Amino acid sequence: MSEPVALSRATALDNNPRSRGPRLRGGARNLSPWTEYAIRRGGGVLLSLAILVVVTFFMVPLIPGDPAVAVAGADATSEQIDAIRHSLGLNDPLWLRFLNYVGDLATGNLGNSFAYSTSVTTIIATKLPYTAELALLGITAVLLISIPAGMSVGILTRGNRRKWLDVAFGMVTGFFQAVPQYVLATILVVLFAITWRILPAAGAATLTALILPVVGLSVGPICSISRVVRRETSTVLEQDYLRTARGWRLPALRLYARHTLPNLLTTALTLAGLILSGMLGGAIIIENVFNWPGVGKEIVTAIVNKDYPVIQGIILVLGFLAIVLNLLVDVILGLIDPRTLGGKRSNG
Repeated sequence: MSEPVALSRATALDNNPRSRGPRLRGGARNLSPWTEYAIRRGGGVLLSLAILVVVTFFMVPLIPGDPAVAVAGADATSEQIDAIRHSLGLNDPLWLRFLNYVGDLATGNLGNSFAYSTSVTTIIATKLPYTAELALLGITAVLLISIPAGMSVGILTRGNRRKWLDVAFGMVTGFFQAVPQYVLATILVVLFAITWRILPAAGAATLTALILPVVGLSVGPICSISRVVRRETSTVLEQDYLRTARGWRLPALRLYARHTLPNLLTTALTLAGLILSGMLGGAIIIENVFNWPGVGKEIVTAIVNKDYPVIQGIILVLGFLAIVLNLLVDVILGLIDPRTLGGKRSNG
């Protein structure tokens, strides 16, 4: 083949869009939406973890009080307190303690409790299952109640029908959404455990002991999500394709379960991910009211005892779980609707 013919064929191939992969600005090859998402979110996760580590370490020394005094006891001498401070490394400069902290985290070591001389990892592994059980049951109750309730009210009040129901729903959900968790938990204890003696007030000895903590943890989120779902349902029902489907006299189950519900899942799951992360933190209040043996109760005890490693370890683990849960929700949303990845749908 002569050189001019070869050059002309090479030029033609180069100018043919089918012979090249998609390109970004500047000539770089385009990446798939999932690859771009992984790169973008991976960087965000690493930055969040770095901020979490820094904040977790530097916020704990701001707690008033001396951990050495808490460990030594009220009758300890100053020499004993100084010896404990030295053994715990509290006399080291803050920057050196931070470097040691990061070095231990790199090896998976969360340190040892000042109060119990026990591995923080062991303490968290013992307490975290109780908190996870509470949070998972709570978010399950939230999803199973809030989505059907919000959709039902949205359907029944479509087109300004049953205005009284819409007003009543907004007032009731708004009221319970505004009630602080500790107030609601206290009311539940007074009513169901003290006055009526139907359910246990505290502990984790029986399955019935889960009922009040789960209710106290989930009532507020149920009201929040159901209000959003009701509003989204009203918006979706006014779309042209839903009006067409109603004109075809489709069965109610098919109309709402197949054509309406999928358009609500993105918003509902996004809120559910945020709420589940918040439940891990909100469990601190609920666990202390109901004496539930999770990390929430443990962190309050650690704050009282000035137990720095336990406080840092629990906050770090809860923060890490919140990051992972939000990432997992985003992945699920990406599988349901690829547009949430930030990429464009393929036209092919």
